[in-house]
Amino acid sequence: MSGKARTVPIHKLHGCGNDFVFIDNRALRLPVADMPDWARAVCRRAFGVGADGLVFLDETPKDREGDYIWHFYNADGSRAEMCGNASRCAALLAVELGFAGPKHVFGTDAGLIRAEADVTAGMAKVELTPPRDLALGIELDLGQGREMVHFVNTGVPHAVVFKRDASAVDVRTLGAALRRHAHFAPAGTNANFAQVIDRKNIHLRTFERGVEDETYACGTGAAAGAVVAHALGLTESTVNVRSSGGEILGISVEGGSVFLSGKAVRVFSGEMFLEGLGLALA
Repeated sequence: MSGKARTVPIHKLHGCGNDFVFIDNRALRLPVADMPDWARAVCRRAFGVGADGLVFLDETPKDREGDYIWHFYNADGSRAEMCGNASRCAALLAVELGFAGPKHVFGTDAGLIRAEADVTAGMAKVELTPPRDLALGIELDLGQGREMVHFVNTGVPHAVVFKRDASAVDVRTLGAALRRHAHFAPAGTNANFAQVIDRKNIHLRTFERGVEDETYACGTGAAAGAVVAHALGLTESTVNVRSSGGEILGISVEGGSVFLSGKAVRVFSGEMFLEGLGLALA
């Protein structure tokens, strides 16, 4: 925090159009109990900074491992276990802010994430937590007919539906129905609609839980689409996933591990005025 105007330094980054605001919590020391309110205010489009999520980078507590930890919140204030694109942005920013070196490990609610950041190239690669709970061929009624749905947890839960033309899908309607379907209650799921272009390329669109809308990209969703497609024999173990924003994410499934790589772009660093956002510090 700085100045009588009660401003807080922030950094905004995006990974393939999936945008996030980051706050260095080492000096701010905002209590975890206050973070959901901050996420809702900061992430609000037009009236706030605007973002898909708010991330606090913090020192590692004595009872945890890693070079640092994060507290990740969706735009609606819900806390998420993991976010693939945010993890790549976090890795890049952590190097610039002195949290860690180019190769490091950081703690999330889903577990430890191994990261490698190339600040000069603006690229980052992370090893996601091992995929789990893979379930193929779940037939569900989504209100517009029955769909063949597949599921895997790549740090957060993801349902995947394959379509001949992903660009023609009404993601907002069908995604919301899938995200809240009773089969995935009570936690719900992220909803992905994937189109296999060939054995090395996938087009994927995601309706994100917590954002409650389609986002330009989703790293864990891209990983889920690649894991399911490979399990079904539709693709190779390494694929390029084109997001709805037109960017490319690289996914590699290697044994029990999944690696996610792509651009991480620092858009700006500056200060936000707490009063303008209806926020305050004790």
